[in-house]
Amino acid sequence: MAKYVSEFLGTAILFCAVVGSGIMGENLSKENTQVTLLTNTLATVFALYFLISSFQPFSTHFNPAVSFVFCLKGEISVRTCTIFVALQITGAVAGVMLANYMFGNDPVYFSEKPRSGTNLFVSEIFATFGLLLVILLSTKEKVAAGVAAYIGAAYWFTSSTSFANPAGTIGRAFSNTFAGINPDDVIAFCGAQVIGAMLAYLLYRKVFIKT
Repeated sequence: MAKYVSEFLGTAILFCAVVGSGIMGENLSKENTQVTLLTNTLATVFALYFLISSFQPFSTHFNPAVSFVFCLKGEISVRTCTIFVALQITGAVAGVMLANYMFGNDPVYFSEKPRSGTNLFVSEIFATFGLLLVILLSTKEKVAAGVAAYIGAAYWFTSSTSFANPAGTIGRAFSNTFAGINPDDVIAFCGAQVIGAMLAYLLYRKVFIKT
């Protein structure tokens, strides 16, 4: 039971932090998107670090792409993976709705922010590829710092600002704010993230896994 609660609660808190910090950044500096992105980045980095560190004894995927890869590795069953994904999506939506409400918006506030184009599709493939490779190659003791550092950097070196998470992508469609995504663009982002995760897993199996 603890691992399921961890996946739901951890994902909810993470995307409450992602969306809430984006709204706060916009409130602090409406005309300066650099300040908003920096605010968003710092909050996400801190949230990832404390969430992974705190929930590590139980489960810290918080991401369907991660659960999918760990299922392929045989570390979790198909049943567990399916439950994790459902909890992660539900958690992300709940966290985003809470962030909306805390900042005075309607809980369900569908995004009108377009995020489309081949360049963003490729960006999400690369962002998710990098994230999964960091996770697969990190030791248990270093994964929290590694994931937080990678996402913090990828916010700035990818044109998509590194969503790299299908659950978070779905959740962020529920907020018409800085961190939101138009629902019409969600499927393409999620597809790119699955491709990136698969590429990372294949490279890991072919090159890095110990035989």
